[in-house]
Amino acid sequence: MGKLLYGTSGIEIEFDDRTLTHLQIVIAAKLRRKESFFFSWKDDPAIGDGRSSIWLDSAIPLYFKFAGGRVPSINREWLDVLTASSNRSGGLQFTEEPGSPAAGNGNGHNGNGHNGNGHGGASGPATVR
Repeated sequence: MGKLLYGTSGIEIEFDDRTLTHLQIVIAAKLRRKESFFFSWKDDPAIGDGRSSIWLDSAIPLYFKFAGGRVPSINREWLDVLTASSNRSGGLQFTEEPGSPAAGNGNGHNGNGHNGNGHGGASGPATVR
C-alpha cells in the first residue's frame, strides 16, 4: 500500500500503488495550474466506512510514497474519469478503476456486500492514519 501524506498535519492516506499513481497524475496536473480543489474518497470499513475530504492547494506540501518500485501501467480511461471529476464543483471524487470488480456493478461494492479494502484489487476505499 502506498501513501499520500498531506501537508505537515501527519495525515497519511493509504491507497494501493496503482490507484496512487493515477491520483498523483490528476492532482499534479491541477496543482501545476495553481488550481485548488477538494479531494474526497470513501473510507475503508475498518476506520468507520464513512467519507473523507481534504483541501488541496499548491501551497500545501504533498508526499506520494509508493510501496513498490515499478510504475504501473496507466489507464487513460480512468485518468479521464478522475480528471473530469476534479473539474466539477465538488472536486476530485475518487472512483474505482473502470472495469475493476468494485466498479463493475456501479455501486462501489465488490459484489459480496462489502467494500473492497484496496489490498486485493486495483483500488478501493482508503485508510487514513
